[in-house]
Amino acid sequence: MRSLFLTAGLLLAGCSHTSASTPPPSSETSFSAQAIVDAPDRTEADRALDAGRHPAALLEFVGVRPGMKVAELVAGAGYTTELLARAVGPEGVVYGENPKFVLDLFAEKPWSERLALPVNQKVVRVDRELNEPLPPEVTDLDAVVSNIIYHDVVSLQADRAKMNAAIFRALKPGGVYVVVDSSAKPGTGVADTQTLHRIDEQVVRSEVEASGFQLAAESDVWRNPQDARDWNASPQAAGARRGTSDRFALKFVKPR
Repeated sequence: MRSLFLTAGLLLAGCSHTSASTPPPSSETSFSAQAIVDAPDRTEADRALDAGRHPAALLEFVGVRPGMKVAELVAGAGYTTELLARAVGPEGVVYGENPKFVLDLFAEKPWSERLALPVNQKVVRVDRELNEPLPPEVTDLDAVVSNIIYHDVVSLQADRAKMNAAIFRALKPGGVYVVVDSSAKPGTGVADTQTLHRIDEQVVRSEVEASGFQLAAESDVWRNPQDARDWNASPQAAGARRGTSDRFALKFVKPR
């Protein structure tokens, strides 16, 4: 299983096309998201990941706003968690979840160091396994983000039906569940989750919808039609191709 996380970078943290029911972000939202990404106190290590991660687009796609309550699954060392914390501001809260395996493997030290930064004072550390990723008292969330880790949930042998059901319960009606991940070839199911660090998009759609969610929007921002989807998308194996894998981005909503 340790092959799942070839480097700490795998989880250092991971919208041009939307459905009619979800309007595209306004210019004001776009400016705000880019301003968050451009904040001068972000670390150089985080900035180095931006080109492949498209963080402003992620914040826009999630629809995060000041004062919101959001959560990230498998926060790793907290790249995405910190962006969410900056976006929700001092009146919001972000729950950053990590299972023990990730903390023991690489995340404990960098995650703890990140949480000590003033900008992350509204981040709540959540050490829980993925079957029940959030404490039962965490409810009425506006958004839950899964950024390039759903394939690892498969390889970690978590009960994805339980996990998705728990996320459904934690969200408020109208809350969103955003999943971004590297695409496997259609029809491959979960066969490439360990070997290529990819997952068939249809598997994610089917599993999340089975928990009661409705697909509200998708984005082409992370798409790469030139990706043959036959190479390992994990950071260490990808080398110079890191951040160029074809990635699907799906926004599900909990019905009102």
